Amino acid sequence: MADAVLLLAHGTPDVVEEIPEYLARVTGGRPLPQSVVEEVSHRFSLIGGSPLTPLTLEQGRLLAEETGLPVYVGMRNWKPYIADVVKQMRDDGIARAVVICLAPQNSRTSVGLYRRAVFAAAGDAIDLHFVNDWADHPLLVEAFAERLRAVLEDGEATTVLFTAHSVPCRTVLSAPQTDTSAPQQPPDPYPVEAKQTATLVASRVGLAPHQWFFAFQSQGMSGGPWLGPTVEDTLTAIQQQGVTKIVIQPIGFLCDHVEILYDIDIGFREYAEKLGMSIRRPESLNSSHLLTQALADLARRGLQS
Repeated sequence: MADAVLLLAHGTPDVVEEIPEYLARVTGGRPLPQSVVEEVSHRFSLIGGSPLTPLTLEQGRLLAEETGLPVYVGMRNWKPYIADVVKQMRDDGIARAVVICLAPQNSRTSVGLYRRAVFAAAGDAIDLHFVNDWADHPLLVEAFAERLRAVLEDGEATTVLFTAHSVPCRTVLSAPQTDTSAPQQPPDPYPVEAKQTATLVASRVGLAPHQWFFAFQSQGMSGGPWLGPTVEDTLTAIQQQGVTKIVIQPIGFLCDHVEILYDIDIGFREYAEKLGMSIRRPESLNSSHLLTQALADLARRGLQS
C-alpha cells in the first residue's frame, strides 16, 4: 500500500497579470470593484511577487526528507490545483495519504473548504486522513517561539503583538437553527484556536500577560464586517500606553507571502511610524526544522490512525 503526505495551501499567482483571474477564484467568481483589483496588484508588485508557492514546495521537500514519504503540494486557488495534484497521486498509485492544511487554526469556512476540495477530488480512490487542526502542537509552538526569542533577546522591545488572518464575521457565526430537533452547530473554532496559539507561544518565551496582545490582520477590502480587533486599532491603543517599540509576530502563517511582506513589513510599519512607534518582525517559519518536525509528527500519527 503506497502512502504519501499532501500539503495544502492557499496558492498565489506567479505574476501580477494573473491577479484578476486569481481573485475571481478566491471569491468564487463574485466580481470585485476594480479599485480592489488594482490595490491587490499594487501590493503584489511592491514586494516583487509572493514567494508562497516556492516556499511551500520547499517545505514539502524538507518533509519528504524527514519522513521518507512522497510529499505532494496542492493549492486551493492557484496552480498546482488540489484536483490536479490528487489526480497525480492517483496515477502514482497512492492508496493512503495524510492531508495537512498549512493553516494550523481550523475554521469550517477556510480549512473546511480545503477538506471538501480534497475529498471530492479523491473520491474512493485514496484513503485520506485529514488533519483538521494543530494549533496547539508543541513543535509548532516551539518553532514560533524560536523565531520570536531571536528578536526578543536583543532587549530592544519586550511588547509583542501576535496576529492571525481575519475572516468575515459571517464565517464564524453559527446561523440560527429553526429545527430544534437537529444537533446544535458549535461555534467556529478559529478565533479561539488563533488566540490559543498566541497564548502558548507567549508562555513559551516567558512573556507576562501585560507584555503581549492579539489582533486580527488583513481584513478584506470587499466590504462587510470582519473579525477584529484590527492591528491598526491595537497599535493605537498600545501607543497610548506609552509603548514605542513593538514586535509583531503572525502565528497563523507558516511562510512569507503578501500578508506578511506587504501588510506587516510595509503597511503596519508605515502606520506605526505615524504613531511614533517602531516595529520589528521575527523571521517567518519558512524552512524551520521545527516546523518540518511538527509536520512529520502529524504525518506519522495520521498514517498510524
